[in-house]
Amino acid sequence: MPAVFVHGNPETAAVWEPLLAELAAVRSDLVCLSPPGFGAPLPAGFGATHAEYRDWLVEQLTALGEPVDLVGHDVGGGHVVNVVLSRPDLVRSWVSDVLGVYDPGYEWHELARRWQTPGVGEADVVARFGGTVEERTETLVQRGMGRAVAARVAAGQGEAMGHAVLALYRSAAQAGPPGLGLELERAAARPGLAILATADHVVGTEEQRRRAAARAGAQVAVLDGLGHWWMTEAPARGAAALTTFWSTIR
Repeated sequence: MPAVFVHGNPETAAVWEPLLAELAAVRSDLVCLSPPGFGAPLPAGFGATHAEYRDWLVEQLTALGEPVDLVGHDVGGGHVVNVVLSRPDLVRSWVSDVLGVYDPGYEWHELARRWQTPGVGEADVVARFGGTVEERTETLVQRGMGRAVAARVAAGQGEAMGHAVLALYRSAAQAGPPGLGLELERAAARPGLAILATADHVVGTEEQRRRAAARAGAQVAVLDGLGHWWMTEAPARGAAALTTFWSTIR
């Protein structure tokens, strides 16, 4: 029964490496799946919408042939929620660090609003994903990612990622507020864990994240003082939260 990790934006699977190194002592079944455009090619005709990423993840999990322990970060955490709500049979348990975005009071963060704005978004991704690997690395470090991981992530950034970012965030904006009409309570069909990194300020307030976790029937693991890239800041703490959660699953 694999543990499957799905990363977000603007990342590649390298963002998981410190955490997986910690988990390797307790699990040998660790799998990373790279969403199209985020460390993997964008297939012809793939529109990079939220629905298409859900369907992509469903296809990948179906190919594994057994229910998995599914872990998602950033928009990857959104893909995880979408799969749990639509195909719970593919999941033994799930983990997401973005449940706050499903609270009715959540408001898009500043970067998301920029990407959702025609013209402004295009200029941003050219600046963000153009330039040298060193420049892209510095941008990630300034936002809180560990330097060694940032350099590996930056090497995988480029035009395809910029295209995917704009399409993904604009499809989300067209659908309305993230939590609008979402039956998050159905996520309780499988054991869930909400990662709550207290210094992560783009995925909702602590109150919003706790309310959404309660609706989803999820446990909460508080990572005090850690930010958006908690898995690169304190991988041992992240690994402990995951292994403790997995130990409760019957």
